[in-house]
Amino acid sequence: MKPQLYLVVLCAITLFIIYRMPNSQYQEAELEARLHPFDTIKDADPVNKIGYLPHGIMQSNSDMELKPLWVTKGPNLEETVQCHQNLLAISVGIKQKKTVDSIIRKFLPDNFTAILFHYDGDVNGWHNLPWSKRVVHIAALNQTKWWFAKRFLHPDVVSIYDYIFLWDEDLGVDNFHPARYIEIVKSEGLEISQPALDPYLSEIHHRITVRRKKGKVHRRVYDNRAGGDCSSTSDKPPCAGWVEGMAPVFSRSAWRCAWNLIQNDLIHGWGIDMKLGYCAQGDRTKKVGVVDDEYIVHQGIQTLGGPSTEMNEKGIRQPVVRSKRMLRKGVIQNRGRPRTSDARIEQRTWMLPLPAPCAAGCYSNPGSLSTGPFVPELQLSLHCAF
Repeated sequence: MKPQLYLVVLCAITLFIIYRMPNSQYQEAELEARLHPFDTIKDADPVNKIGYLPHGIMQSNSDMELKPLWVTKGPNLEETVQCHQNLLAISVGIKQKKTVDSIIRKFLPDNFTAILFHYDGDVNGWHNLPWSKRVVHIAALNQTKWWFAKRFLHPDVVSIYDYIFLWDEDLGVDNFHPARYIEIVKSEGLEISQPALDPYLSEIHHRITVRRKKGKVHRRVYDNRAGGDCSSTSDKPPCAGWVEGMAPVFSRSAWRCAWNLIQNDLIHGWGIDMKLGYCAQGDRTKKVGVVDDEYIVHQGIQTLGGPSTEMNEKGIRQPVVRSKRMLRKGVIQNRGRPRTSDARIEQRTWMLPLPAPCAAGCYSNPGSLSTGPFVPELQLSLHCAF
């Protein structure tokens, strides 16, 4: 009797499972349809794609902190987690190893994470320096810091850092102290800044970068030699509201804007410094400045910018006159104009972010700070190298 009863029970259970299986599959399919399964996510709004992941698993930000392969923690030893507050990124070549070594030694003790972008591909040549294993090394042949920054310094990747220093390699830092510089920038409310240049030892391109002996910070230049009539009412480059591209420092929010301003095919970055004021998070005549108390030396060494000499008609090498470089630079800058104009035509409601007095119905000259809806006649080009 018992074997027969066992078979009856087993058959009943089997029939119940067979009966319930289609119903369960139907309910599961109905539930997936309501919850947007992965095979239908392509039909959804691209902006909200990540919304289908559980909120507890999503992490939209990252950082440049090096992580150990193995974490050993004893019963009485708490795990030490370093959280550096600021980021230094430099495009470097092995020929400037000594100068870069001095820069890194200044920054690392002041709670900085450092990234070296190796444009010559030589990473091994830096391994004999004591700090080499503490910094991030990224190599790509013959690329500039703007190329590296666009690809490796996305705002979500560097969002934990309060300030991003995007520097050249040919900078002397004997009179520069990173922690003190950050204190001044915070107290002055600067979103975009740079250290002033030593007027006696630096290669000077623009007078606004020259160090002043009086005062901590300056935000404008009052010299007609700067390229225009620079007075107390001047509100645009080259007189006010900008810093040069060799040693810019961005706040977190300013960098999020600046990263989007950098075009993907930007090369040398000539001229983009005069447009960074659009990312000043307010009035660029107040939010952008040059710090005089902490200053550097700009050595002006030619690396990726081209050779420092060229062949003359007789086949003899001679120095490249700076005006010739500027002429070639101007040709490259002009390539950016059509793209900017097209962008404004596509978005006619775009408004200049920086207010300035303007009569009703008027529009200021190209490059000014006044607000107003876009009109085709307003040509505010980004002087970038494409």
